[in-house]
Formats: sequence, structure tokens, C-alpha cells
Amino acid sequence: MILIGLPAAGKSTFYRERFAGTHDHISKDLLRNNRRPERRQEQLLLESLSGGRSLVIDNTNASVAVRAPLIRTARAHGARVIGYYFPTDAGAALRRNRARGGRDRVPDVAIFTVRKRLEPPSRDEGFDELFEVRLLEDERRFEVVPRVGDRL
Repeated sequence: MILIGLPAAGKSTFYRERFAGTHDHISKDLLRNNRRPERRQEQLLLESLSGGRSLVIDNTNASVAVRAPLIRTARAHGARVIGYYFPTDAGAALRRNRARGGRDRVPDVAIFTVRKRLEPPSRDEGFDELFEVRLLEDERRFEVVPRVGDRL
């Protein structure tokens, strides 16, 4: 599974709530002390796929170019590829990010930078399934709906 969205969109919380007990967690946030996080992420991806384990790639995965090698690698190992897209406006992401503490908080500029590069995913990229995830903050839950192509 590939999570896609701005920082502070709810991706890691979604992983913890839905997949922590059943899927390996691959996130560059967990590789901050690694000098080559891209290379280490690829190693972890290959280890999970080679071991036949389910996994979640929990990064912004903002562009088609970033997602393409992940999808290619998964396909080469016979894995199904499911995408979860978190459409979030920058204001909401900034507010949630400012409520974070310590290393979980990213500089505000990171949210705007990702927003500029963010390409909503489409099934044409090679996803077997694609979902849109909305964080319903007042209800403290996620709403997940199927996404077809570039529209719901």
C-alpha cells in the first residue's frame, strides 16, 4: 500500500489505526538518521516483498515519478498495489502540524513544498485499487471511499 498526501494529512495515524498489526511500516520519517534514506527504503521494500509480507509505504509520495518505482518493484514481486490518497488543504495540515511536538513536527515550508509537487494519483499509474481518505476530525475517524481514475 502506498499512502499519498501532505505532511500532517493523517497518513501515519491511518497506518497505526488500520494496518499496524498486519503490515510492515516503511517510512522515511523512521530513517532520519540514515545517510541514504532512499536506498534504505528500497532495501526495506524488497525485504518485505521477498518475505511475502504486506507493507505500507508511509511518505508523502507526492508525484507520479516518486510512486512509479514503488509500483514497479511491487509488481515485479507479484504484489497488489493499493493507493490511499489523503486530500488535505494546506491550512488544515498547518494547524495539525503545529499541534505536533518534537521531531513529528515539520517546518511549515515542507507542507507548501509538497503541496506544489502533489499530483493526485490515478489508476493509470498501475494501482489495483485506489481510495480517497478523508480525516473527519470532529468525529475522530477516517472516511475511506473508492477513487476511480482522477475523480470519485
